[in-house]
Amino acid sequence: MKKSLFFDFSVNKKTKTITVKREFAASLPLVWDAWTNANILDKWWAPKGWVCQTKSMKFMEGGFRHYMVRGPKGEEHWSIMNYTNIQLHKEFSGTECFADENVMLNKDFPQSEFRIVFEEKNGRTFIEHFTTYLNLEDLEASLKYGFKEGTIDAFERLDETLETKK
Repeated sequence: MKKSLFFDFSVNKKTKTITVKREFAASLPLVWDAWTNANILDKWWAPKGWVCQTKSMKFMEGGFRHYMVRGPKGEEHWSIMNYTNIQLHKEFSGTECFADENVMLNKDFPQSEFRIVFEEKNGRTFIEHFTTYLNLEDLEASLKYGFKEGTIDAFERLDETLETKK
């Protein structure tokens, strides 16, 4: 992560929520596109050494993204993001869960609700990413699986992707 960019990661066990705040050195429309366009998402939505591939995506209220991340040893993890609320260039929210390549829910892993808020200040974009779990055990399992480390890696990849789009 570029040292000059703001980053904050916090866990609230009482509300079962992980909050990530991050600054990106790019305009709001560019950062919004990076979060809502499958071709751009696939360039950064995974930790270093991993590859992301979107199988299908309809970024609209009631739509979803079905995608897979592949690890360096060939392991595959499929997920679904369901979009429930979208306010152009302001925020979007929904649910996320693990699944298989046929869109069947995998209940062995935590499910969560997310909300991502975007704000532009002086040509830079700030996001607040809230992830809320059904119970404390799911939050702790997500942290154990590397939520924080994966987020840091992915955001560094997003920084690199945004540099190529300017």
